[in-house]
Amino acid sequence: MMHNVHDSIRDLFSRHVVPSYGRFDLVFDHGKGVEVFDVSGRRYLDMGGGIAVNCLGHAHPAITEALVEQSRKLVHVSNLYYTAEQGRLAAALTGAIGTGKVFFCNSGAEANEGLFKTARKFGHDQGRYEILTAFNSFHGRTLGGIAATGQDKVKKGFEPIMPGFRHIPFNDLNAAREAVSPSTVAILVEGIQGEGGLTPATAEYLLGLRALCDEKQMLLLMDGVQCGHYRTGRFQSFQRILENHSGAQGFLPDGIAMAKSLGGGFPIGAFWLRAPIADLLGAGSHGTTYGGSPLACAVALGILEVIEKEKLADHARQIGGRILSELTSLARQHPEVLASVRGLGLMTGFELVESHPAFTASPRAASLQVCDLFHQAGLLTAPAGSKVIRLLPPLNLRPAEADEALAIIKKVVQSLDGRA
Repeated sequence: MMHNVHDSIRDLFSRHVVPSYGRFDLVFDHGKGVEVFDVSGRRYLDMGGGIAVNCLGHAHPAITEALVEQSRKLVHVSNLYYTAEQGRLAAALTGAIGTGKVFFCNSGAEANEGLFKTARKFGHDQGRYEILTAFNSFHGRTLGGIAATGQDKVKKGFEPIMPGFRHIPFNDLNAAREAVSPSTVAILVEGIQGEGGLTPATAEYLLGLRALCDEKQMLLLMDGVQCGHYRTGRFQSFQRILENHSGAQGFLPDGIAMAKSLGGGFPIGAFWLRAPIADLLGAGSHGTTYGGSPLACAVALGILEVIEKEKLADHARQIGGRILSELTSLARQHPEVLASVRGLGLMTGFELVESHPAFTASPRAASLQVCDLFHQAGLLTAPAGSKVIRLLPPLNLRPAEADEALAIIKKVVQSLDGRA
């Protein structure tokens, strides 16, 4: 009977949904906390977190309560008017970053588009429009987003690519300096490259980019969509990367894109702009119908309250460090399967050895093969490219749940090593 439910839902997708995703053969019905259940009732540990979205897990009461209570008062009025919820959320976000202002939208791609427009506006009178971004970066699926993204695979079939972006090696300050042209107005980087393979920026790189942008009167922009919102143990990943680093006092980018965990599953995006460029986008220069609705902002405020009350930033740092340590130990024990482990807080990834016989026997990417094995064992993760697996669990992940997930990972890695 349940198999029929599974097949009927898949059939609905096949007949009515645009086939733009390579979906795993799983059909989910409900979840609670880190657990999610398919239509047959089988339980999985969700260590993928909806790709860094479900910061409080599934069906968290704070999100439910915020949705219900706010929906009884005011869902939407448009941005022709003021609402308390949007003002309070903007104040909370600027308080976590620094003096500036916030624009609300609905997704990470939209947040990045806002940064692109800000940069264009900033450099317009001098004829500067070019933004430098990094190889292996990911900045969304809009035409602007794929132009900014430093991965050729997302651009195929959408040529000619929108002009105004050039790509440079990540964590290479000399390459950034050499790439600056008279048209360059900004540099955009992720604090930790997510889709590009879980590679953190170095403190020296971020500080060097800040100095370069100051010298050349350019904007330093950061995409914190995946690595932000306390995932690393601080509100933004650059704050964690620069912790206790000499010369980092007062470091701020000029703009930051946010989304994903900001709404814990409810669609909301935002970008923060540093003063004085926070007033560049005047009335009529940018807009959105749904952005900053009372409903979305109430949910985001409720999430921030839980994170603060339960000290989830410290928790993410502690339990994330434990996961990183265990995975690093596992990689030392099985170097034929795991090439490396990296990450910060609850944004951890491990790189697979693609040449291992267990992977070369199949035409599927090694990362997808391992995800399939994890599914069979009751674990959800998120692939990043052909050889990296990401762990992006809820910030309130319990130690026992982390141990259960690690036990599954260890068992699968050991089985793969046995296939050599």
